[in-house]
Amino acid sequence: MTPTPPNTRRARRQRTSHPSVSEREARGKEARKAVPRSSHAGFSAPKDRRDPLELLAEQARTREPSLVPIRHGRMAVSPFSFFRGSACVMAADLAPTPRSGIEVQLCGDAHLANFGGFATPDGGLVFDLGDFDETVPGPWEWDVKRLAASLEVAARERDFGGKARRQIVTGAVARYRASMRAFAGMRNLDVWYAQTDFDGTVDELRSRLDSAGRKRAEKSAAKASQRENLRAFSHLTEVVDGEPRLVSDPPLLVPIGESVHHRGVSDAVDEPIRKLLRAYRDTLDRDSRGLFAGYRYVDLAHKVVGVGSVGTRAWIVLLLGRDEDDPLFLQVKEAQRSVLEPFTHKSAFRNQGRRVVEGQRLMQAAGDSLLGWIHADGMDGRERDFYVRQLWDCKASPDIDAMDPTALGLLGDLCGSVLARAHARSGDRVAIGAYLGRGDRFDRAVHEFAEDYADQNERDHKAFVKAIKDGRVEAREGI
Repeated sequence: MTPTPPNTRRARRQRTSHPSVSEREARGKEARKAVPRSSHAGFSAPKDRRDPLELLAEQARTREPSLVPIRHGRMAVSPFSFFRGSACVMAADLAPTPRSGIEVQLCGDAHLANFGGFATPDGGLVFDLGDFDETVPGPWEWDVKRLAASLEVAARERDFGGKARRQIVTGAVARYRASMRAFAGMRNLDVWYAQTDFDGTVDELRSRLDSAGRKRAEKSAAKASQRENLRAFSHLTEVVDGEPRLVSDPPLLVPIGESVHHRGVSDAVDEPIRKLLRAYRDTLDRDSRGLFAGYRYVDLAHKVVGVGSVGTRAWIVLLLGRDEDDPLFLQVKEAQRSVLEPFTHKSAFRNQGRRVVEGQRLMQAAGDSLLGWIHADGMDGRERDFYVRQLWDCKASPDIDAMDPTALGLLGDLCGSVLARAHARSGDRVAIGAYLGRGDRFDRAVHEFAEDYADQNERDHKAFVKAIKDGRVEAREGI
């Protein structure tokens, strides 16, 4: 047998790892034949579907027991709040649904409340994804369906009619499709640096709202322009013996001294905390390490966060830079295994905090320069993974409860576009664009899925509320 010349082998490797645009388009079209776009329509719970209450109880076993009732109380408020807290349920439901075989870095929890305005390192604002606790590589369709279902659930909660809901959901999916096809035609660097300007987003929203809606949008924009560290400093600290300290507001905010039952004990844990902060610093980029080195540790408190995240261990750290007018707040949040991982790939990272950070860096247009991770012993002696970010890094969240159909439709369109950009950074945007095509077949199919899944979510929420009333699930309301 005649050996293959080295240059030929090299050419074949390059051709395999860097297929042409036409080859990538062909991949998408072949996937469309194997998994028709219409196959994504509808959702029907299989007979062997696991009980959502069982899945939530299983998830609760790894969380702080005293906080789980708070999580349940928040989830019980409405079908939308239940949807937000039940990513593990939808992950199991998505697993058997059709998939094209084209994968991306998934957000893992791409519901519309996880989008908002975020600060860029240069002080600007962008509209982007903001929650990556469940990020993992997987089928791009799962993020799209979670977004679409969240829009349907939220629109029902606002009592919008069927026609309005259909326009909102199909509009968001159509924007995802059109954006992905646009990204497919762009150069790699242009895709990588693409951003959605927050001020432009607010201006577009303002132009399509009535006078009351415009006032709400202007208020949100004004809030976003504030410096979050200074706002957090005024809300979360008090002066004790001439030194700023984190306030006590149990069970939502508990300073480290109270967490160990005696305020004086906090002195004994200061050095271990500083050691952990040094370990976190080593996970930062070199320039960010220099920035962080200019701050000194002051205080630490346990904090209850979010809806779906309640029960995971989360802390806020107060540091000071030049003086007391130069505060830095960090959030240290426990990272557990992604709820999607049992149904897709095992994370490439042993530390789950790093999994979150690497996923966020890949998907966000302009990420937090202080993103990092640590591995630490908890107060119960168990080892856990955490990721670290700036507190209140989301500077503006959508006020869904105040939105009319026009506003929610615009928000859905923006979310669809941002999600496409996030997926285009990690996946084969050309193949996905070719799979989606120019027509609206996929849009209509996902709308049917969203309708059916919203029905299922309502049934699950009703069963959850009944379990609370029957005493089978413990919940604390109003916290």
